[in-house]
Amino acid sequence: MSAPEFSRIVDLRQADGRNMAIEAEEAEREALARRFGLVGIGRLVADVALDRNGETVDARGRFAADVIQSCAVSAEDFAVAIAGPVAFRFVPARPDHAPGVEIDLAAEDYDEIEYTGTVVDLGEAVAQSLALAIDPFATGPAADAARRSAGLGEGREGPFAALAGLKKG
Repeated sequence: MSAPEFSRIVDLRQADGRNMAIEAEEAEREALARRFGLVGIGRLVADVALDRNGETVDARGRFAADVIQSCAVSAEDFAVAIAGPVAFRFVPARPDHAPGVEIDLAAEDYDEIEYTGTVVDLGEAVAQSLALAIDPFATGPAADAARRSAGLGEGREGPFAALAGLKKG
């Protein structure tokens, strides 16, 4: 497995009560854009407070990103500002959790990130938060014009409406 594109390693022994401001550099943003299928990422920053409780570390804060996406309708590139909460818990890897083996998770486990050793990767966790916040079907300012040119928006919707519009044209 290759190293994460946006890695910010935090030693758990120094995590309690620590506030961290992290920012992705240009090469990291370019690599994340490729990974997430974006045209580009102009900015990715996060402010995160870390609180340690034994072997568990809670991370709470916010992230913000400026990305360039392709419109799901017109395929034109457009800018999107994304911001959201950072809320997850780093927990020691479960000894009974082998890769490829399914496990049942409770609702409170979904925001948990397992780690081994004494360090966690805050950058990768923020990158995952960004990935979850990206709208894969985002539409830009040219979407309505593209729909009209394809014959959509006149009461006809659905997967075959665009094909019908092309056939008539």
